[in-house]
Amino acid sequence: MRFIAGGTTLMGAERFYPEEAPVRPVAVDGFWIDETPVTNAHFSAFVDATGYRTVAELPLDPAAYPGVELHLLKSGSLSFVLPGARDGGDRTRPTPGWQYVIGADWRHPAGPGSDIYGLDEHPVVHVAYADALAYAAWAGKELPTEAEWEFAARGGLEGKDYAWGDTLLPDGQYLANFWQGEFPFENLALDGYAGTSPVRSYPANGYGLFDIIGNVWEWTADWYADPSRSTASCPNCIPRNLRGASEQESLVPGGTGGRIGRKVIKGGSHLCSPSYCQRYRPAARQPQSIDTSTSHIGFRCVLRSMHPAS
Repeated sequence: MRFIAGGTTLMGAERFYPEEAPVRPVAVDGFWIDETPVTNAHFSAFVDATGYRTVAELPLDPAAYPGVELHLLKSGSLSFVLPGARDGGDRTRPTPGWQYVIGADWRHPAGPGSDIYGLDEHPVVHVAYADALAYAAWAGKELPTEAEWEFAARGGLEGKDYAWGDTLLPDGQYLANFWQGEFPFENLALDGYAGTSPVRSYPANGYGLFDIIGNVWEWTADWYADPSRSTASCPNCIPRNLRGASEQESLVPGGTGGRIGRKVIKGGSHLCSPSYCQRYRPAARQPQSIDTSTSHIGFRCVLRSMHPAS
């Protein structure tokens, strides 16, 4: 883990996506944070020690999915599957490439028949929010707040677009794992990876944190809401150790999308492309339903109770 001394920073951005605005000052106390996302090796040690089964491995509760035929309620997880050739790829689907794959879980990231052999140092994926919480509790840690995560991701660079500055490819260098090519039909893998990459494959940020941008999205502890909510309640102050909304406030507006709370995820992933999703940035944020696991979401943990001298 790395100790982040804390302080004040500007969260958010105003020239990318509306859910990141407004830019607002926040202050956080010092905390420790994992150098990398939790890897398959880390998560395997947790499962071996506890016998834990992830959400993706458990049978689905019919009561939670009214109207869905019982034979479809089988354990699995959302996975990105590269569509066929351009002429054959279905561009009419709302989220082309995303499929619910029965049998997909952290041990079988591409579904039945796949495994994590040789992927010990890749981030664990197909972990729902409850899975991340369970691991953190076992490790004696917690999940970061959105403010802590963004403070750490900036690496001491105030107001920069990326974790390394304002240029996506300084001197033509890839400094994070993201998508190259026309998403979702063409993955050129110019950065060397078509999917997840081993942690520490790219340079650390100014705080010594690896893969804080790209590779996998990361769960935070905060319920999702419009950032202007916090500035409206305190327009002339700098909130300290800011926390997100309530679970009720995180629900999809208008009653659509079910009644499942949504947490903030941060950092973007290997599926973020310059052509449609420039979310490989500290300010980027998305809502994610807590009951859902995917092939591009992982997490890292924090520790708030120890001073660096400890």
